[in-house]
Amino acid sequence: MGYGSYSYEAHEAMTRARKDLPQQEVFQQKACHPKMDPYGVKLRESRDSAEHPNSLAVIMALDVTGSMGNIPEILARQTFPSFMKDLMAAGIPDPQVLFMAVGDAYMDRAALQVGQFESSEQQLDQWLTWMFLERGGGSNPGETYELGMYFAAEHTAMDCYEKRGKKGYYFTTGDEPGFPHVAKEHVEALIGTKMTRDVPMEEVVSRLDKTFHPFFLIPDQRRRARCESFWRGYLGDRVICMDDPADTCDVAAALVALTEGAVQSVDAIAERLRAAGAPKERVKGVVHAIEPWAKVLQRRAR
Repeated sequence: MGYGSYSYEAHEAMTRARKDLPQQEVFQQKACHPKMDPYGVKLRESRDSAEHPNSLAVIMALDVTGSMGNIPEILARQTFPSFMKDLMAAGIPDPQVLFMAVGDAYMDRAALQVGQFESSEQQLDQWLTWMFLERGGGSNPGETYELGMYFAAEHTAMDCYEKRGKKGYYFTTGDEPGFPHVAKEHVEALIGTKMTRDVPMEEVVSRLDKTFHPFFLIPDQRRRARCESFWRGYLGDRVICMDDPADTCDVAAALVALTEGAVQSVDAIAERLRAAGAPKERVKGVVHAIEPWAKVLQRRAR
């Protein structure tokens, strides 16, 4: 997948037109869309094409439990066009994005939903708004984010990695810990793969890290106490604490641009945001979120 050209202007118009619509008119699914059901899926593929000869795979694994379901809404109503625009402006010409919805396999009806890697604004918007915002979860101590990580590690194929040795990017948005292992019964029930054992989280992260740069995005400072220490134990510096969930797309795009070396500094990103008309507080929030990772990259470069 990943064919079709991208128009920021068309994407922006599409997003702006639904800004004030009720949520149920934007996200109409009452259950997992059949095309986002991961059961039996062998691979989701991000491939080069004549239109996109330098594809770069990006997965946005969005928590759709409880209040976290607001982030897909923000993307669909306001900010996702800026993600694609920011990447292209930074010199990453052919991003291909797959949307994934994650929930709680112990509690929810649709704990894992998986789209396709896409490049055009129509297809990107289609998969985003096909998500079923279950807003479930429950009183247990986490959400099953590890299932999304397992799927990405075991059920994707990407030309950026296979042809150019370049990892894709895997962003999770979330405000809870995960569980210490991928339960074999969840994989069998939701993906259809027979397992002989549970897979420890350390092993899942290790597998994912072979082909993706995994990041965990915490939506705001208020919620970091719930989950930061858990995720730092697995992902270290790749846990990113934001000031506002509305910053998700700008922060994710900046992390890709910095890691790829497409943008050389946080100052350059701040300047680009200001030039695009971003409010002062918004720029401040994005800078606050990405500065720690920029310092990590600087240390590695010495």
